[in-house]
Amino acid sequence: MEYTAIINNVEDNWVGWIEEIPGVNCQEKTRSKLLESLKIVLREALEFNRQDALSVAGKGFEKEKIAV
Repeated sequence: MEYTAIINNVEDNWVGWIEEIPGVNCQEKTRSKLLESLKIVLREALEFNRQDALSVAGKGFEKEKIAV
C-alpha cells in the first residue's frame, strides 16, 4: 500500500505528514531522517487503528478486503 508524504523544509528543519492519515506527522533535521520517521509513525498508527477496530468489533465479525 502506498501513502503520500507531504514534506517541507522550514527554518532548517524538515517537517512532514501523511496526507491520507490524520495525526501522522514528524519533524527531523534531515529529509532522509524525516522520511524514515514518517514510515515508523505510519506503521504504528496503522497497527494501533487495526487493534482498536478489532477491539470494538467484538465477537462474530468478518474481515473483507476492499479497494478504492
